[in-house]
Amino acid sequence: MTIERSEPAIDAGERAMLEGWLDYHRQTLAWKCEGLDDAQLRTASVEPSELSLLGLVRHMADVERGWFRKVLADDDPGPIYYSAEDRDGEFHLTEEDTWEEAYGTWQREIEIARRNAARFALDDLSEGKSRFTDKPFNLRWIYTHMIEEYARHNGHADLIRERIDGVTGD
Repeated sequence: MTIERSEPAIDAGERAMLEGWLDYHRQTLAWKCEGLDDAQLRTASVEPSELSLLGLVRHMADVERGWFRKVLADDDPGPIYYSAEDRDGEFHLTEEDTWEEAYGTWQREIEIARRNAARFALDDLSEGKSRFTDKPFNLRWIYTHMIEEYARHNGHADLIRERIDGVTGD
């Protein structure tokens, strides 16, 4: 699979711009993982950290689910990889954890996120709440936060990928 990345048009409207940058950062994370096998994707950044590319993809699947399902649409199917007992479960990988499963789960959560977001205008308030506050969020805030979340983790992904095989890039 070859990951195609494209920035939003420089004259796009606000919603198209936000959605475009979010998709760009989603594509960037996939691109950072491209061409690696499961063992490489499980490789931690540097001890004692358990941060890995596979863990980042699993983390972002849970983040997509949390913001676009639980908070935005008040649909809480529960976390995918973490639990109350293991708050960092997405990063606690075993030999059984695979790219195929994590990537498929992440892509399904992205599709649900897109469908849920399509029902809201940028100024519409979320139907659910986050674990951090009882106040609702507007869709614009959620998009902006998700862009920030992906951008931060894509920086981590860039360093992890360079450690694995020397590949660098924006």
